[in-house]
Amino acid sequence: MGRRFVDERRRDPYYRAAQAQGLRSRAAFKLDFLDRRFHLLRPGARVLDLGAAPGGWSVVAAERVGPRGSVVAVDERPIDPIPGVAVVRGRVGDPRLAARLGPGSFDVVLSDLSPRISGAYGTDHARSAALVAAALALAEGVLRPGGAFAAKVFDGDLVDDLAARIADGFVRSRRTKPPASREASSELYLVGLGYRGGTDRAGPAAGPASDI
Repeated sequence: MGRRFVDERRRDPYYRAAQAQGLRSRAAFKLDFLDRRFHLLRPGARVLDLGAAPGGWSVVAAERVGPRGSVVAVDERPIDPIPGVAVVRGRVGDPRLAARLGPGSFDVVLSDLSPRISGAYGTDHARSAALVAAALALAEGVLRPGGAFAAKVFDGDLVDDLAARIADGFVRSRRTKPPASREASSELYLVGLGYRGGTDRAGPAAGPASDI
């Protein structure tokens, strides 16, 4: 970890706030923003958190859905125990994962997955888009009708295709960038609300509007 990165992180108000509040990562503030804007995490909801390690989003989700809800955190890496959260060791893109989770089991699917950074932006963007596509494919198998989907992606020429796919599968779709995302970062979040499930997807849709 370079000295410059460490210095920038120490000056980052979201990093400092996460440290002060005992949060597992500054990414918790990104989910807080998404939830406040799109009302993703309702009491009693069942949530699937993909790429969950170290657990920052799962902590927020468990608090928001409360004791009547539940959160399942999926990652290849270990996650320290979180009250109200079940951890599944697995890889998004593994065809066996959907069967382990169960069809129609979740009200919300979240993905904060990031690729291994190569330093070549085109490669990193393509890998990020592939992760979103895999997360969306999994969501299509485990979401209940009316459910929600939110996923991080690095901006680039593949985002429009992903946004169109979300617009086709959900009643409403949006793209947005939380304030907690670093200004220099290319990350943005694609959001789908009102999963169509087995309903006719030819019906009216709001289209891939932008909140950026």
